[in-house]
Amino acid sequence: MSRRIRIVGTLVAACALMAPAIAVADHATNPHTPNTHAKGHSPHPATFLGEPDGVRHVNSDLAFWGNLAFNGNYDGFRIIDVADPDNPTELSHTRCNGDQGDIFVWENILVRSWNSKKSVARTCDSQPVPPGWEGVHVFDISNTANPTLLTAVSLPCGSHTLTGARDGARLIVYSNNSSSAGCVDGTRTNDDPAGDFIDVIEIPLGAPNTANLLRREPLAGPTTDVRTGCHDMGLILGSVNLAACASADTTNVFDIGDNALPGGSLADPVLLYTVFEPGVGHVGTNGRWHSAAFSWDGKVLVLGWEPGGGAEPECQSTDPPIDKSMFFYDAATGAKLGQWVLPRGQDGVGENCTVHNYNIVPLRSGRHIAVGGHYQAGTWVTEFTDPANPVTLGWSDPPAITPPDLGGAWSSYWYNNFIYESSITEGVNVYRFSGNETAGAMRLHHLNPQTQEFSLP
Repeated sequence: MSRRIRIVGTLVAACALMAPAIAVADHATNPHTPNTHAKGHSPHPATFLGEPDGVRHVNSDLAFWGNLAFNGNYDGFRIIDVADPDNPTELSHTRCNGDQGDIFVWENILVRSWNSKKSVARTCDSQPVPPGWEGVHVFDISNTANPTLLTAVSLPCGSHTLTGARDGARLIVYSNNSSSAGCVDGTRTNDDPAGDFIDVIEIPLGAPNTANLLRREPLAGPTTDVRTGCHDMGLILGSVNLAACASADTTNVFDIGDNALPGGSLADPVLLYTVFEPGVGHVGTNGRWHSAAFSWDGKVLVLGWEPGGGAEPECQSTDPPIDKSMFFYDAATGAKLGQWVLPRGQDGVGENCTVHNYNIVPLRSGRHIAVGGHYQAGTWVTEFTDPANPVTLGWSDPPAITPPDLGGAWSSYWYNNFIYESSITEGVNVYRFSGNETAGAMRLHHLNPQTQEFSLP
């Protein structure tokens, strides 16, 4: 979601005379297709409206390790035992009041985004965070009941989202600043005043407390000069070794390892090409490229964007298809292959909606299936085996929030035959998709949804 929350006039008017609502999940009663079944729920009530920055608990992104789910939020992160999908159980909530709360997890290490400078001092795991600080915090999560803060890496442009992977004896984590005008500190090799770069962080596995900013990777573009850096990145390793940075109006695709392409690595990506889609992320569109993923064979690049910054109702029946689409490209060349348009209008008052955060089901069958959370459009399952003719397979679409609030599915991801939805105002909802299309899906030991650690033929 954009750090600048813009609310349409009807939503502001509807909320002006009422106290903010904190929703209680009842995802079993959502309108849904027969193949999408509600399972358990881990509550964490929150609201955007009526609560100032510094108080919010808004739920954001997810990661998984074994039977644990990690749910980032605007005041830290929760660790949830999901061994029983009908009864997910919160083990702890570590407080770190820097909003956004995007996370990356590796074994006993968790990295969390602190999005933007604060005018007053805050705390993270009870340790002081001075005014004006921004960057990432690194935690030891070996004690799931009581994680501890190890260190912080200062990033003058902040950290909106994180993507990473293991690189031998270290982790390489890409921190994406999203919107960062005026973040120059005068000490960096690529000290772009508009933050048009990726911060590459190194975390030694044997000494995570020595995490450091390794370098900055400059970005190509933007085409129409809307400089926001990457919003998020998608990686695929294995024999493919590509990364896609969803940036402003110009997605950057990089070589990050051994393949038929020249010379890139996780720590030093090499730009291959850019993707520019007419009408997406341009000056005046009030949005940007937002998310990226790949089919597991590495042949299809999947991109989504966020018109309206995540706060506006951009999936109404009368909205143009481009505002509510997922886009498919040839991952080798960037040539467009097709797009999927959300088929169910979101016409309730203030139903903030865009195609937001998704991942791809790991299938050896050769089928390409995406699972995604699209704010108040809820959770959707889409097949794009033929990218020119994508097919909607299933969905759970909640009714509009009453009274209106900014809510819905921030992220929905497939993990070990269940779908986990991070609901902005509710917590974590669990679903089971029973369609035959996902039969034989692989079970994974862990999942950072923006990172595909292997490829499938």
